[in-house]
Amino acid sequence: MEKRDELYRGKAKTVYLTDAEDKLILHFRNDTSAFDGQKIEQLERKGEVNNKFNHFIMSKLEQAGIKTQVEALLSDTDSLVKKLNMIPVECVVRNVAAGSLVRRLGVEEGKELDPPVFEFFLKDDALHDPMVNDFHILSFGWATEQQIAKMKELTFKVNAVLKPLFADAGMVLVDYKLEFGTDSEGNIVLGDEFTPDGCRLWDAETKNKMDKDRFRQGLGSVVETYIEVANRLGVEL
Repeated sequence: MEKRDELYRGKAKTVYLTDAEDKLILHFRNDTSAFDGQKIEQLERKGEVNNKFNHFIMSKLEQAGIKTQVEALLSDTDSLVKKLNMIPVECVVRNVAAGSLVRRLGVEEGKELDPPVFEFFLKDDALHDPMVNDFHILSFGWATEQQIAKMKELTFKVNAVLKPLFADAGMVLVDYKLEFGTDSEGNIVLGDEFTPDGCRLWDAETKNKMDKDRFRQGLGSVVETYIEVANRLGVEL
């Protein structure tokens, strides 16, 4: 598969066109950012760890019948993915109160949420990813009612697969965000990534943070902790 022109450059990944019209290459960089890009650093091996971690998680989801964008690992930092028409909203599930939920609602961090909380956010850094609901999505034409229902269904199906996977490895899946797109046949497909950059993970016993909060909060050992998470799950690095 031949890598061609750069299509899109995000905060931590670059998307490239290929010689196949329906395939892209997702390149994971060592860039690490927080607070809508206000804090940026280069962390050695982060791109490799996230690329292989993402492939591992997406493979688990594929085995559970959830269609994903990822097709194959091409190198330490590159993955071959299907080309999708991305829907500009993030689907967030919260199993435990943390982050913006605590700040917005004044609840105690660590409170277990039963049932889990589902939220939509508009993917727009300039607006600081504001929370939106079904009515916004429908009114602005970001997705149809059927697509909204499918995204919710798949987001909770991901929770049913990954929550016990992390629990068996001694970790709590606190919350996570997913992004979806449509393929050439109009099917809703899970895109982007699932890595410690886009979820919160705590050690089940100590409640130590094992995700990008280590970078946001200046706790250090970011990549080392990501590697520990990967090792616990059995990801080959």
